Amino acid sequence: MWVSGRSGVGGNTKFFRIVFRHETLVNHYQTNFALMQYHKYTLSDLDSMLPWERTIYITMLMRHIEEENEKLKQRMQARKK
Repeated sequence: MWVSGRSGVGGNTKFFRIVFRHETLVNHYQTNFALMQYHKYTLSDLDSMLPWERTIYITMLMRHIEEENEKLKQRMQARKK
């Protein structure tokens, strides 16, 4: 994950290209908006996260939402019977 190279003012641009290659800028802002709007994160919360930390929280949130949707689906099927 770490790439050697120059560092200093501006940091290591190769590192950040590797870390963020899976996320477009549009996706980044849409995800931030959803996290702030629906899950009550603040922009400062999101900005202070390290990229890997953000990925972990988003993954955990996605699992939680999937579990809640499955529970809802089971309740709906139980009501139909």
